[in-house]
Amino acid sequence: MQVSVNIPILFGEPEYRLRMAKGQDTMKVTSEDFIREISSVISKLNCDYAESRISRSKATLIVLSGESVDTISSGESISGSVRILNKGSWGFVSFNNLRDFERFAKRGLEITETIAGEERSGIVSSQPVRLRYKTPVVKDFTNRSLDEKLELSRHYNDMLRDSKFIQTTRTTYKDVAGQHLYLNSEGSEVIYDKSFCGVSFSSVAKDGNVIQPFGDSVAGYGGFEIAENRDEMAADVVKVALDLLRAEPVGGGTYDVIVDQKLAGVFIHEAFGHLSEADFIYENEQMSELMELGRRFGSEDLNVLDDGSISGLPGFIPCDDEGILPKKTFLIRDGLLTGRLHSRETSFRMNEEPTGNARALSPMSEPLVRMTNTSIENGRYTLDEICDDVSGIYAVDVIGGQTNLEMFTFSAGYGYALEKGKKKRMLRDLVLSGNVFQTLKNILKIGNDKKMYGGLGGCGKGGQAPLPVSFGGPHILIKDVLIGGKQR
Repeated sequence: MQVSVNIPILFGEPEYRLRMAKGQDTMKVTSEDFIREISSVISKLNCDYAESRISRSKATLIVLSGESVDTISSGESISGSVRILNKGSWGFVSFNNLRDFERFAKRGLEITETIAGEERSGIVSSQPVRLRYKTPVVKDFTNRSLDEKLELSRHYNDMLRDSKFIQTTRTTYKDVAGQHLYLNSEGSEVIYDKSFCGVSFSSVAKDGNVIQPFGDSVAGYGGFEIAENRDEMAADVVKVALDLLRAEPVGGGTYDVIVDQKLAGVFIHEAFGHLSEADFIYENEQMSELMELGRRFGSEDLNVLDDGSISGLPGFIPCDDEGILPKKTFLIRDGLLTGRLHSRETSFRMNEEPTGNARALSPMSEPLVRMTNTSIENGRYTLDEICDDVSGIYAVDVIGGQTNLEMFTFSAGYGYALEKGKKKRMLRDLVLSGNVFQTLKNILKIGNDKKMYGGLGGCGKGGQAPLPVSFGGPHILIKDVLIGGKQR
């Protein structure tokens, strides 16, 4: 017979019901009963370690392209998984209903028995974590109608189209109300909700044969207030796209470059942060040598931090997806490599402490070592002191980029020619490239004006994207940066 579980995973919302097979009668069960049932199944498994993640989410997505409504969707989903470590092998089973959880758990155990490999896995044990968390929200978007969200999106999209030179636009609104349960065989019990909301804007300007796109985005954990009152951002997107039509293509060469806070953050995330993920390090002999702890990567003013405990930012986590609390992890301190990002398994393999960086896109995916909120920390210079007497380029914002081990290539949104510290003509087509280790050593000045960024996009790894993250830093001055472009 079926048991009707009147859960809610969080905070007693009575309207949500789950079902699981048990007993001979249909009955209502409280949230606490449900948790005890799952915990009991996990604790009875004959294995080294077991954990379960269960999530329920309700999401809204609105996308407007030009004058058309591209997407309007609103839906609810539930997903879960059980992961088991037994005799050095992992078993993982995911599901999208909660019927007969015990059968799924036993199936995971069977998988471990059938796997035989030369390399055996293990994990670092941890003290149980018992945690309840609810996202602070000023304006609850679940109480806002779809029409209201569409009206706000149309308002922004009309602003983005406000010029005869704008060829097309794209406005995206997204919200996700998620409820999450994490349990493991060590006795951890983590229950939390995360309300995520944001908007992104893009305008493409065209004048003759010159086509220039520009976009911006904002998102984070909170309510409808994150998406509201973004007129200034939408207006700036249009202005920059139009200004880029009249900007000069940069001449290729080597320059002293001041990068703004956003570009500094993307650089440290993409070019260095991924190299600090421990699964990448221990699987790559070359990177293991390059990323040796204690190695000097820059001046004593250089500090790089990953911190998943900063509430509100997209990279915030109450705990990671292995039940480890987030913490500040200095990857570089006083110019020296002092840390890396770990899951429990990479901690076991490398004999280092877990850092709370095992993250999965959803319970349907296994946790990987991932960044949270990654940044270059403040230095000691004001922006005026950084710009003082510099002749080169001021690079602003970022369009995209790619990395290949320690080599990187990034496209800045735009820039300005600098003459003795003064901004002159606007520049476009700025493509910065180089070796991340040499570039870190070439940082001459680090500002004191750090900002953090995070939008509706996210980080990708192992087929899991977009995972919410944040990045940032202060303005920094870097010498001898290779800029691609039209050769002078």
